[in-house]
Amino acid sequence: MCGIVGYIGQKDTKKFLIDGLKELEYRGYDSAGIALLGCDSIEVFKAVGKLVNLEDKLNNNSTLNIQNSTFSTGIGHTRWATHGKPTEINAHPHLGNYSFVVHNGIIENYKELKTSLQANGVEFLSQTDTEVIVHLFEKHFEQTNDSAQAFKNTIKELHGAYAILLITKSEQNKIFFAKSGSPMIIGKNSDEMFFASSDAPLIGYANEVIYLEDGDFGEVTQDNISFYNEKKQIWNKLQTSKQLAQKNGFRFFMEKEIYEQSDVASDCMLGRIKDNGTNFDEIENSFFDNIFDIKICACGTSYHAGMVGSYLIERLGKMRCSIEIASEFRYKEPLLLKNTLFVVISQSGETADTLEALKMAKNAGLKTLAVCNVDNSSITRLADVTLLTRAGIEKGVASTKAFSTQTLVLWMLALYIGTKNKALSDTLIQNELHTLRAIPKALKIESIMHEKCKRLSKRYLHGHGFFFIGRDVFYPLALEGALKLKEISYLHAEGYPAGEMKHGPIALADPELFTIALMPQNLLYDKIKSNVEELSARDSTICSISALPFELADDFIQINTTNHYMLEFFEMLVALQLLSQEISIRLGNDVDMPRNLAKSVTVE
Repeated sequence: MCGIVGYIGQKDTKKFLIDGLKELEYRGYDSAGIALLGCDSIEVFKAVGKLVNLEDKLNNNSTLNIQNSTFSTGIGHTRWATHGKPTEINAHPHLGNYSFVVHNGIIENYKELKTSLQANGVEFLSQTDTEVIVHLFEKHFEQTNDSAQAFKNTIKELHGAYAILLITKSEQNKIFFAKSGSPMIIGKNSDEMFFASSDAPLIGYANEVIYLEDGDFGEVTQDNISFYNEKKQIWNKLQTSKQLAQKNGFRFFMEKEIYEQSDVASDCMLGRIKDNGTNFDEIENSFFDNIFDIKICACGTSYHAGMVGSYLIERLGKMRCSIEIASEFRYKEPLLLKNTLFVVISQSGETADTLEALKMAKNAGLKTLAVCNVDNSSITRLADVTLLTRAGIEKGVASTKAFSTQTLVLWMLALYIGTKNKALSDTLIQNELHTLRAIPKALKIESIMHEKCKRLSKRYLHGHGFFFIGRDVFYPLALEGALKLKEISYLHAEGYPAGEMKHGPIALADPELFTIALMPQNLLYDKIKSNVEELSARDSTICSISALPFELADDFIQINTTNHYMLEFFEMLVALQLLSQEISIRLGNDVDMPRNLAKSVTVE
């Protein structure tokens, strides 16, 4: 997930680009760069790491007074690395012979395009998919001598998701733009035009905005927009509160991030789902050679995602998989065998216990793989392979979209392993791929569910605790639901395998014990129904989350009827997050910054 900005006008181009990138740095801080166009010249400045490094480079530039120069056009980018490591060469903007481009998204057919361009003598500098765009544009321009037609021809050849801004010396007072699958907004005032990936960079600069839709592309001058797809221009007034823009109108960052899960799920799967299976560019074909089993190690929410992954890897990958709590693993004198793949999961990439466990595995000579949200973090630098979740920054301390994207990556990895091992039928593979593609829709929040969670939250403010129960992958989901409630409401909650209730915990059952029962229609429904009936017979208050009404439930949160248990999994996840949030709000707690917790646990 990267951030892009663009400007055309007669004021301070550099200031808008830098201010805009500051607002978008949460979308990626592996590197940043800007390109400035004017007076027959293009200047580019890039820096690795956070935006302050780029600012320092600009401020220390003695050969060019950018602040007072006549650069009327500019584009900028802050990067979250997908193709190519975070280096200055891989940083955007990318250069052709006389043009620059910035891009958010993934060009799925970049390898084919790159091979074709190289065959025609084009030399590439970076490892990124983005660089093909600028070379493709210049190829078409040399054929047509028409920049507009060259851009049209370029977009026609691109497959994937993108938000693109391109500037060229052949058209000094224009910015070419295209949007498909990645966000982009055009803003204007009386004599300036702006681009940004979200509202926040435009506040204080633009008065009105157009929210681009997939398939929109065209060109912008200082006072005009031309849509090549003949889009009707509908301008919207821009809100004036930056705080509101950052939260997009939601009450809390956690709430915003719960609602973002549908979009980040799409980002997470982008380029990884193919016609006949899943694919990770990060994994070489030989990586799983001589690997006989997998050990997953993580803490907290990441541990719960890892537990879901362990079920799916054994079920779909047909490979033995165990799960360890990192803080315990380090001190149990674990047996580490060379044929084991060691997988660590961390949102921040700095989790101390997980990092130390990874070091143990590396020292023992194991192959290692990290599932992480932050590239260039300690864990990603140390692991042999990293699969980024692409969830974007989480400002709410209680993790939401990190969990959903970690689970998605592990599910895709399980399918990747099973396909590579030829352990799955074509029918099963296609069914899993079809279900994966449906996950963003399953994560879309229906207002009726959110309202139900708000109303139910009144019932669950008092009592002596909660049981969250489930079976199979719904057991770690129950653990995660209980953790969310504990983190932000400070109420006692336990996650349990539903079948274990009768082995002791059921002694606590009474009307003041609240049971949140995860009852998937497509997986072990009769078994969990029997377990819930046992609790109901002991007068526990039951809240059932299911597609099927349960006659003994005191409360019922209904999800959609589907044909796959993982669609139910993600709908139930949203319900658990919303219910925990609404209980916390009613108790008057700080949802985003719960007491005693930190976002990244960098101590043991």
